Amino acid sequence: MNIDERSNDVNLPEFGARPLSSGGVRFSLWAPEAAQVELLVGSAGSPEAVHTVAADTDGWHNLTLPDLGAGALYRWRINGELPVPDPASRFNPEGPHGASEVIDPDAFAWDDGGWQGRPWSEAVLYEMHIGTFTPEGTYRAAETRLKELADTGITAVELMPLSDFPGRFGWGYDGVLPFAPHAAYGRPDDLKHFIQSAHKLGLMVFMDVVYNHFGPDGNYLGVYASQFFSPTHTNPWGNSLNFDNEGSAQVRAFFIRNALHWLDEYRCDGLRLDAVHAIVDDSTFDILDELAHTVKQAISDREVHLVLENENNDHQRLPGSGGYDAQWNDDFHHVMHAALTGDGKGYYQDYAKEPIALLARSLAQGFLWEGSKRTSDGARTDLREAPPQPLGAMVNFLNNHDQSGNRAFGERMHAIAPLESMHLATAIMLLSPAVPMLFQGEEYGATSPFLYFADWDGDLKDAVTDGRLRDFGHFAERADGGTGEPPPPCEESTFAASKLDWTEAEQPQGKEWRSFVTGALKARREWFQPRAADLISGAHSFHMLDDRTFVLRWRYAQGEVIELAAHFSALDRQPVADLQPWSELHGVQEIFGVGSLNDTHWGEWSARWRFGREA
Repeated sequence: MNIDERSNDVNLPEFGARPLSSGGVRFSLWAPEAAQVELLVGSAGSPEAVHTVAADTDGWHNLTLPDLGAGALYRWRINGELPVPDPASRFNPEGPHGASEVIDPDAFAWDDGGWQGRPWSEAVLYEMHIGTFTPEGTYRAAETRLKELADTGITAVELMPLSDFPGRFGWGYDGVLPFAPHAAYGRPDDLKHFIQSAHKLGLMVFMDVVYNHFGPDGNYLGVYASQFFSPTHTNPWGNSLNFDNEGSAQVRAFFIRNALHWLDEYRCDGLRLDAVHAIVDDSTFDILDELAHTVKQAISDREVHLVLENENNDHQRLPGSGGYDAQWNDDFHHVMHAALTGDGKGYYQDYAKEPIALLARSLAQGFLWEGSKRTSDGARTDLREAPPQPLGAMVNFLNNHDQSGNRAFGERMHAIAPLESMHLATAIMLLSPAVPMLFQGEEYGATSPFLYFADWDGDLKDAVTDGRLRDFGHFAERADGGTGEPPPPCEESTFAASKLDWTEAEQPQGKEWRSFVTGALKARREWFQPRAADLISGAHSFHMLDDRTFVLRWRYAQGEVIELAAHFSALDRQPVADLQPWSELHGVQEIFGVGSLNDTHWGEWSARWRFGREA
């Protein structure tokens, strides 16, 4: 069943250009504020066929051209003067200021062995930016590296946003054509081939999508469909998208169809919804609830997962109460950063007091804080402790695009924290009931930074450059103590510096890191994954032996326990007696260890994981 048939089943209108099985192409544009709409067919700069398209009473402009097919180029012209791309274009080969191309969504011959996806409990995520993952920065080049990821134990690739944006390079969060994969990375069929190859290796593919704003350049919707933007709500990037005022039914349909576009037409296994705290919707059944409901209704023949990013740590949509599988856990990252570096500035100040105890609490309960307004430097104005969360719904990480990119020099955590602590931190991230996420290159200890880069020019370039320098605050300090101006965000050299150096993976240190990660993920598959369904939410506890040392128990059905003992210090701790206040474990089996740790001696930066049963 193709996406259009699915969408009709859930009563979504059509957007964009769709080749018909009977021949020809049907074009649909919602332009309620346009006095005149014309369809221009042909290449920009050469004679284009002009077709005037009348509107129906709801502002829709529909036209079927029987002699057209896939590969045709087209644009819409608004009020006789402004040519614009199709906002639902499936591909814009020359970027969002150029013509759109008709793509046949059914032309790719899928051969992924009847792929049915994987359960969420098996997820080990790997965040990837296609443009910097390889020197070539293409889907085809990235595809050649997928087997290495699968062999390491990664089970899911999460692609940073692909929605087309102006320029040659960028993070993707300022996309303006949500249905069109960015042309610099390859054609739509190249992306589908990448996903197919991932599936053949047992890898899920998640798409990062942005439903909270459009980018500042290349979006023309305000000219002919200003109803896309809220007249009452704002967010950090300007007017919020309109999900609850006049015209919002079409806006909601546009983004829900976009979710189905990636999940059905591209056979993605899940979506990560960016910054949903910036989505404002006062509807009783808001856009996030409707999206989750529609996705589950439309795609029921395989595993599909939905993940949120929510800075406020709202948790009402997590399993047990909502339609989402998981949420990014910034608290884990922030408290680990504070624990390893001693940094208590900016948004880390909420985590700097007794950070090891807070880390243990995060491992046992998930989120540390919830709600709370923030000051200009990111700290919470009042700390409201979050209740225990289902740990399998937490996504924990040491690095991601934001946490490196928020720093002026783009450092990864191992460039900021004591290097000797990173085996401990990495193992704790990989070996807990939470779902772990590695950032590209982390599996081999990549030293390349991940900087903020965007190919803007003119006034926008100046504004972004000035804004980044103004907003860095203490993150402008170099981790190595050096001096110098941060790399300029709009220069190609900054983009190039963020590309992975794969020769590092073949060096002895790179091989050692990959072997360590592979071993930890093997232990995860053997001990944590099979018990995921038996995890008892809210039953986990920890005990502090001193301010740098704790022991923690994750509890499962039938009295099973996985116990973690960890020592966060460059100093040995000895002797140790009475490791915890709980009953002795029976049938103890060693799972994994870092450093030197036993009942009488805890070496520097050490930990051990054990399985057993409580009486």
